[in-house]
Amino acid sequence: MEEYLFFNTLEHGKYPDAFRNDYHCHILCRSGEMTFSAVGKEFSAKGGDLVIWQMTTLISDVEYSDDFDADFVLISNPFLNLYNPEQVWATKGYVYIKNNPVFHLQADEWEIIEADFAQFRRRIHSDRTLFHDDMVGRVFQLLLFDMWDIYSREMERMDTGETSARIFMKFLYMVQRNCRENREVAFYADKLCITPKYLSSICQKMTGKGALHWIEYYTVHEIILLLNDPDKTLTEITDIMNFPAPPMLTRYMKRTIGMTPSEYRAKQG
Repeated sequence: MEEYLFFNTLEHGKYPDAFRNDYHCHILCRSGEMTFSAVGKEFSAKGGDLVIWQMTTLISDVEYSDDFDADFVLISNPFLNLYNPEQVWATKGYVYIKNNPVFHLQADEWEIIEADFAQFRRRIHSDRTLFHDDMVGRVFQLLLFDMWDIYSREMERMDTGETSARIFMKFLYMVQRNCRENREVAFYADKLCITPKYLSSICQKMTGKGALHWIEYYTVHEIILLLNDPDKTLTEITDIMNFPAPPMLTRYMKRTIGMTPSEYRAKQG
C-alpha cells in the first residue's frame, strides 16, 4: 500500500470513500456536493469546503452529485504518525475534526489550502530522489500547520466551551508535562478533581479512546525523542522516564509500539 496518494474526482474518476478504511482523507471540494454520515450526524459539503475523514471515524451513506469536483490527499496512518509535526495541536485537531469533519474556507483560507494541495501534488509526482518521502512529509506538515491555524479559532472555543472538551484538553496538557514521571490515570484524575472512571469516560467520549491511551501516546513520544539522541544510553533514558529498570522500559516499548528500544534504534539506522 502506498503511504500517500493524490487524486481528483473528475480527472482520475476516483472518489475518497473507496479509500476511507485505509487512509486519512483530506478533501478539497471545488464544486458540486457530497453528503455522508459520521459521529451520528449527517453532513454535506460543497465548493469551498474542506472535508477530513479520519480513519478512526466511521463514515457511511456517502453520495456525490454528478458534477462533484474535488482534490483529495490520502495519507496512511504510519506516514501521518511519522510526520506529525506537533503533539498538542495534533490532538486538538483530532478531537475538533472528529466532530466537525466539514469546514468552510474563506477566500484567503482557500488560497492557502489550495496552494498546499497543489504543492503536495507536484511533489509526489516529481522524480523520486533520495529524500523524496521526507520532502513529501515536509509538504504535508505545511498543510497540517495551515489547517490548524485556520481551525484555531474554533478549536480554542472547544477548549473553553463544553465542559468535557475543557477537561480533556487540560488532561492532555498535564500528561505532556508529567508523563516522564507519572503514567497512572488516577494521578491525573486526582489533579483534575474527578474520578479515574469519569476521566476515562470523557476521553472515550471525545476521542473514542480511554485516558490510558493518551498517557501512553505522550509517553512513547517522549521515549522516542530520547532514543533519537544517540548519546543517551538505555540506562539514562530509563532514569529520565522514571522506570524502575531497563527491562521495564523495554517491555513498555514492546507492548506499546511492538519494538524494543534497541530494535527501534536499529530501524532508524
